[in-house]
Amino acid sequence: MEKITDKINALPKDANYFSLEFFPPKTQQGFANLHSRLSRMSHSLRPLFVNVTWGAGGSTSEKSLALAELTQRQLGLTTCLHLTCTNMSRKLIDEALENARVLGVRNILALRGDPPRSEEYRLNGTGDGDDEDDSNKDFTWAADLVRYIKMKYRDYFCVGVAGYPEGHSDQSHPDNQSLDSDLPHLIEKTKAGADFIMTQLFYDVKAYQNYEALLRNHESGLFTNIPIIPGLMPIQSYQILRRTTKLSHAKLPPDILARLDRVKSDDEAVKRVGVDIISEMVESIKQSTTKTPRGFHFYTLNLEKAVAHVLERCSLIPTLTPADATSDDQDDVAVVENGDFSLVNGDRQKSKDRRRMSSANSTPRNRIIVDHPSTSSNASYEAPADEAGVPKDEINSRANTLAISEGEGTLGREATWDDFPNGRWGDARSPAYGEIDGYGVSLHVSIPYALKLWDHPSTKEDISSIFRRHLLGELEAIPWSEEGLSRETETIREQLLGLIGKGWWTVASQPAVAGVRSDDEVFGWGPRNGFVFQKAFVELFLPASDWQDLRAKLDADEEVTYFAGNAAGDFAASDEESVNPVTWGSFAGKEIITPTIIEAVSFRAWLEEAFGIWSEWQRVYAPGSPSSKLIDQAKRGYWLVNVIHHAFPERERLWELLLRS
Repeated sequence: MEKITDKINALPKDANYFSLEFFPPKTQQGFANLHSRLSRMSHSLRPLFVNVTWGAGGSTSEKSLALAELTQRQLGLTTCLHLTCTNMSRKLIDEALENARVLGVRNILALRGDPPRSEEYRLNGTGDGDDEDDSNKDFTWAADLVRYIKMKYRDYFCVGVAGYPEGHSDQSHPDNQSLDSDLPHLIEKTKAGADFIMTQLFYDVKAYQNYEALLRNHESGLFTNIPIIPGLMPIQSYQILRRTTKLSHAKLPPDILARLDRVKSDDEAVKRVGVDIISEMVESIKQSTTKTPRGFHFYTLNLEKAVAHVLERCSLIPTLTPADATSDDQDDVAVVENGDFSLVNGDRQKSKDRRRMSSANSTPRNRIIVDHPSTSSNASYEAPADEAGVPKDEINSRANTLAISEGEGTLGREATWDDFPNGRWGDARSPAYGEIDGYGVSLHVSIPYALKLWDHPSTKEDISSIFRRHLLGELEAIPWSEEGLSRETETIREQLLGLIGKGWWTVASQPAVAGVRSDDEVFGWGPRNGFVFQKAFVELFLPASDWQDLRAKLDADEEVTYFAGNAAGDFAASDEESVNPVTWGSFAGKEIITPTIIEAVSFRAWLEEAFGIWSEWQRVYAPGSPSSKLIDQAKRGYWLVNVIHHAFPERERLWELLLRS
């Protein structure tokens, strides 16, 4: 139950430390596997503290508190809970703070969230219409939340605030992005009682160093000794990097972009170069003089391999104390989470000391490292140390669990099985499944910019035009995608335009691919020396009447799988139990990799968010306006349908089926 500032102050002045950030997974399977991942990372990496994110408007409040309970109570990790304060129930703020206190969480990162929009949130489908329970009455800026926490809880909570080395982009658009406009807000937050500053992600080290120097030398003296923790995001893929820097308006220095551009078609090479880049950033920042211990905060995206490599390379993992080493040596017994047996190292069995092995997760494919074969009837779950490819050491030692986190050997491959994240159509069992930021439903653009992009639609044809213009490259974003078309999607542009011509609005799709080389400029992904495959699928909104007609045709085709649902909670599927890999790759010396899987659990998780985006779009317009009414009608009268065609060698089968329907 320690405060972050107390832990930092207890370190030697020349010490380095790090923290890790996680978001609540979208599915129960993801949560279970994040539990395993956090157990392993806490054992091998030992961060000074961890952050748990909070969705804007309290959208992930229950899941965020559940994750905070896991990290703080079950794993004993000093936890910092994010908390926003706008566009939500006023009671929820008090409940969150009180629940954090009960859980033993002593650290809060106070954030504003989206700009206050009381009328839209109250009248366009959210809230209970109670003016007294509107958080926007008391909270407009993060400084208001800092002030409130300090007034109500005094010094019980250590309160952090956000800093922006390149300036804050108000309402997620860079019109007013500058340090000059942001600095007064940081001053106010610090005067209100902020105990530490944690920065937004950046890749321009010089910009960060200038920012830190500006704060340390500020005439107010507010920032002389306050901990300033730089935020770094390990590079998981080229696509994720470009998306996160676009959303956060973080600049990519030309030299970094050039290094990544050279390898962008090889996902493994991108990760390797990414580890080099982040490690170089850490070492450069280490050289800057500071009066306080030097910290680094890593946005993990719920993945472990890249951050584990960076931490080890930069010598940020704390050394073991004698007490730690003794405890580590005695950590002998491992129990498989979903099994009925335990395996122990040698003859030192201590049943009273039984614990779950840090490398076990919820799948039965994991094997346990043993130092010699056993006579267990479950021997197929065992792996010799040499075969596992991890250092010869105590079974549950930090060296072994670190090697696992870095993806080494059999257990390492099992632990980092979701190392190729692929957005919402990844594997729903992955802790990283879903949108990468973990902050909940959002348009990712400001209201002024949304109006600039999508104007004021008043007819269904106006909405069709928005989707059509996006496909033609005339609009950079639609509410469900802030990115333009990929080169891969451009190969089926005409087919998608045909669907929009029917009044069916497409939000996700991919063409069929029957074994092209993994370094192909259009369809390639993963490491070189491989071949990749895809089944064609499309996800679209269509009127309820059209859905009933289409469903009959889909049911008649044995090579089709579909999932469908609406805002009212109705759900339909050709086979609800089916698991459908739609992207997979075969690579030299590796098991088959399946980064994209569509199944009922992943579709249901996205379904709620997809219709939530309709609500977010509706809030752009005045309640009762033609645009607001139109969007509400679409939200209530349309179904979201995902259709997969399994005959991937026949590229046109899906489109022929849908366009003739």
